[in-house]
Amino acid sequence: MRKLIAATVLAACSVTPAFARDASQNFNGPHVEIITGYDNVRGGGDGSSGLMYGIGAGYDFRLDNVVLGIEGEVADSTTGECNGGACADAARDLYIGGRIGAVVGDNVLVYGKVGYSNARVEATAANVTTGTNLDGLRVGAGVEWQIDNSPISLRAEYRYTNYEAGVERHQGVLGLSYRF
Repeated sequence: MRKLIAATVLAACSVTPAFARDASQNFNGPHVEIITGYDNVRGGGDGSSGLMYGIGAGYDFRLDNVVLGIEGEVADSTTGECNGGACADAARDLYIGGRIGAVVGDNVLVYGKVGYSNARVEATAANVTTGTNLDGLRVGAGVEWQIDNSPISLRAEYRYTNYEAGVERHQGVLGLSYRF
């Protein structure tokens, strides 16, 4: 995963000057991104925080100053907690959803998002690991800034996911996106 993220960043930075864009092309078409941020998972009154990281891809349709998009993501987390000899860890998180936003200025998109998330939670006790998948609904809001004359944009967002079994997740995420 680290090698894939590093390769994506290097490729995006090395080709940036060759792909000059005008502002009317911002937030339109396919994109890939790397993400990282704060992750807090709570369930049954207990909670734990850690670092989340992952990759995503999507496609945006720009209609004047309105942007409609579809997006998917694969992420993981360092969030976990141990009590005695038992540990519970947040594992991979799969997401698919959509976003709708408004372009404010030439290079700034403000958006909201909603979609389906499937998270894996793993428990370890006495050297035995078991896992379960949790289905949930994710909602969020964010802002994306397209760098002038570049296919690269920066994203910051807050998201909340409500999973089954009383588990919820709060995340503050930063992303680096490359548009084709």
